[in-house]
Amino acid sequence: MTRRIRKAVFPVAGLGTRFLPVTKTVPKEMLPIVDRPLIQYAVDEAIEAGCDTLVFVTNRYKHAVADYFDKAYELEHKLEGAGKEAQLALVRNVLPKGVRAVFVTQAEALGLGHAVLCAKPVIGDEPFAVILPDDLIWNRGPGALRQMADVAEMSGASVIATQAVPAEQVSSYGIVATEEFADRRGRITAIIEKPPLAEAPSNLGVVGRYVLTPRIFELLESTRPGAGGEIQLTDAISALLAEENVLAYNFQGTRFDCGTHIGLIEATIRHALDHEKLSEAAQNFMRSALTELGVVES
Repeated sequence: MTRRIRKAVFPVAGLGTRFLPVTKTVPKEMLPIVDRPLIQYAVDEAIEAGCDTLVFVTNRYKHAVADYFDKAYELEHKLEGAGKEAQLALVRNVLPKGVRAVFVTQAEALGLGHAVLCAKPVIGDEPFAVILPDDLIWNRGPGALRQMADVAEMSGASVIATQAVPAEQVSSYGIVATEEFADRRGRITAIIEKPPLAEAPSNLGVVGRYVLTPRIFELLESTRPGAGGEIQLTDAISALLAEENVLAYNFQGTRFDCGTHIGLIEATIRHALDHEKLSEAAQNFMRSALTELGVVES
């Protein structure tokens, strides 16, 4: 892989049942983190990494994500007429010029591997990224995907984001075995989906960022469905290990699992504290609230 990634796949077909009842009408990818929906953070990360084609794999019932990235003629006309230039710029710059959004329908919920495979006609024969918007990664420096894209371009290998996970959470992750790490990376020798702790080869869990070669599509096409009839991306990556180098990369940044309630709350707090206009007010409120609860002394 010597070419820079230009395309990113966003699997957004899930029903978000953990967040019911709000996700009955609002996709979880549209839940707000301060003043932007979760999906916007993932999109910004992909664009920063150099991607100009964003492929959203969705289902036929979820229109809010497509509506968000579409042009809002009436709203823009009203904002322009009212002279609200700042708000108008926010609406128009959801996607910068030169970046296109492509929407692909996943007819059945057949797993992450199947969702990635649905993007094959758009990706074609070139390396690409996969971003799971549930995993929001905050960093003051380069975003996680940009870090990974740099490593992939220099090494010619596929790159998977990893981080050490607590022992009690190992069985909830894809876990990798690697050769010795250097410069935050190591060659993956095995990958196992949600192993029991006693069978896990390490505590390095796979996080929702991947840079993959197009060979993964052929491997996905030959991957047999596993539990629940789903095609697992992990199984295809396991097959890829026999043919190509795949690196685990411990990214710089803090990851928030926004597929959980506490993760969404933590991400909101972190971004509020780092927000240019809201930081001081957020700090003051948190200090006051913690004092009132007796957590900190006044």
